[in-house]
Amino acid sequence: MDDATALLITVTGRDRPGLTSAFCEVLARLGARIIDMEQVTIRDRLTLGILCSLGCEEETAREALARRARDVGVAVEFKTMAAWRPSAVNARHYVTLLGQPLRAGAIAAVTGRIAACGGNIDRIARLSRYPIMSFELLVSGGDPGTLRAELAAEAAAQHVDVAVQPAGLYRRAKRLICMDVDSTLITGEVIELLAERAGCGDRVAAITEQAMAGELDFEQALRQRVALLEGLPARAVDEVCDQLVLTPGARTALRTLKRLGYVLAIVSGGFTQVTDTLRERLGLDYAHANTLEIAGGRLTGRLTGPVVDRAAKATALERFASATGVPLSQTVAVGDGANDLDMLARAGLGIAFNAKPVVCRAADTALSVPYLDAILFLLGITREEIEAADAQDPFA
Repeated sequence: MDDATALLITVTGRDRPGLTSAFCEVLARLGARIIDMEQVTIRDRLTLGILCSLGCEEETAREALARRARDVGVAVEFKTMAAWRPSAVNARHYVTLLGQPLRAGAIAAVTGRIAACGGNIDRIARLSRYPIMSFELLVSGGDPGTLRAELAAEAAAQHVDVAVQPAGLYRRAKRLICMDVDSTLITGEVIELLAERAGCGDRVAAITEQAMAGELDFEQALRQRVALLEGLPARAVDEVCDQLVLTPGARTALRTLKRLGYVLAIVSGGFTQVTDTLRERLGLDYAHANTLEIAGGRLTGRLTGPVVDRAAKATALERFASATGVPLSQTVAVGDGANDLDMLARAGLGIAFNAKPVVCRAADTALSVPYLDAILFLLGITREEIEAADAQDPFA
């Protein structure tokens, strides 16, 4: 075989130990040089591809490899093709596809859009079967902006989530994650829980909805809501802290990120009386929020210090990153409301979690599933890896 051509060998059949070695031994005796190799196993079915240049006649190689295939009980196919040559590297992206359920039609539509954008799927790997199904596709080629826009549109049409991220080392190096608290780390809104105890729940909820949708200035809305809490006993805050409910998957997400060495932070337009409790209970590294003023054992209806608004959240992310020596490109931010927009934009990866439409449109990617540990799949962490780590840790 001359230098201009190569032989692609495709082996399929029931997987068992020693198959890859068996074919590589034959190639070694033939003086072949392996150019590329990839193996995939689904349940007990193997597909092994080997691209090589040969040191003998191609017919001799085909006969020897076919004999080995018969000996080990698998099928083998051959294709002569142009040899690989170094060339300019195409842009590569990880496309993460998540759904509950994830229907075949949705997968067909998303992969069809990738092809229409000029992208080629080089590899597919399953990340999880539950609580959602998710796959990671390694895609080469295609314009990144077009790919994101087209897949976002298709994801909305198919009612699934799709994330597009550049492939490379930085994806594995995101070392700080900063989360919003209300309706992200925990279910519900703390100020609404306090308002129920103060007897002004409906009035506070209406203001909250307007603020989260970006229809009201956040600081003005926050001060209006806090003013309605005037006179509420301070012990009500402790009672709310005792009744906080973490978002499903939150403990799994935090536990796994801790094992990976992530710095964990929360930043909230809520209150330090709550975030400090969460930081202690969950073993978080940083927390930043507003502080309710308390006098004589009751809320005064005022805040102390500057208001933590959308700009302050982004500044807090920068401060946490600087304090731990993590570049902003290696940070992840997660939030759901309009006051999270600056933080999501500043982070290396901004994730809108069950967010308002304005936030979903602005973030790098959006998750609509109700499980916070789905963010792990966006980082390329598989359910099997999570469970294996839990099994090895008796305190998990």
